Amino acid sequence: MYPNTIATSSVSTVRSFFNRTYSWMTMGLALTAGIAYLTSTNENLLGFVAENFLMLMLLQLGVVFGLSFLINRVSAGVASGLFVLYAALTGLTFSILPAIYPAADILAAFVTTAGMFGAMSLLGYTTKIDLTRFRGILLMALIGLVIASLVNIFLASGPLSWIISIVGVILFAALTAYDTQKLKELALSGVDASSATGEKLAVYGALTLYLDFINMFMFILRLFGLARSSD
Repeated sequence: MYPNTIATSSVSTVRSFFNRTYSWMTMGLALTAGIAYLTSTNENLLGFVAENFLMLMLLQLGVVFGLSFLINRVSAGVASGLFVLYAALTGLTFSILPAIYPAADILAAFVTTAGMFGAMSLLGYTTKIDLTRFRGILLMALIGLVIASLVNIFLASGPLSWIISIVGVILFAALTAYDTQKLKELALSGVDASSATGEKLAVYGALTLYLDFINMFMFILRLFGLARSSD
């Protein structure tokens, strides 16, 4: 009886933690999409974003790195506020996308990303394979992707853009599975999702998966754009 009770408790703990994590992530994505749409349809706001795009990007980086490094020091309320701020800033920077890509491509990229994210997150949740063994490979691939992307800013190579985008999709799909498993292990360690610490960790988990989703979306969208430009 006791093993079954423990197992049931563990399942309930994990489910509760992921419910909070996915709720925060979904809210973040909805906020990003809403702000991106409203800003893209307002000339004054869009002009502000265009004029201050670099500042907004730097502010985004500051917020996400700040939350990542200070997650153990800040309260659940501060962590939640920083996550909401980051999602809002992402919405502002994403407001330029309709000026670059057709609405059909943006929608198709979102649907494709949602499907891939869901499948890979489910894989990470259910697989018995220890994905932490691939941590070094994923980290090196991420560093290589960043370097290649920076180099291609100056080269503007079409073939390299294809390679970077394809590798980016594969990498963030793999990171989705890896991060989901990592969060599951965190939940199994006894996190109380209803506590302040549990809420803070759920926000951190939401940020992690949100970043996986957003990056995968951007690389898929670039693939749609590259395919359209090559027609």
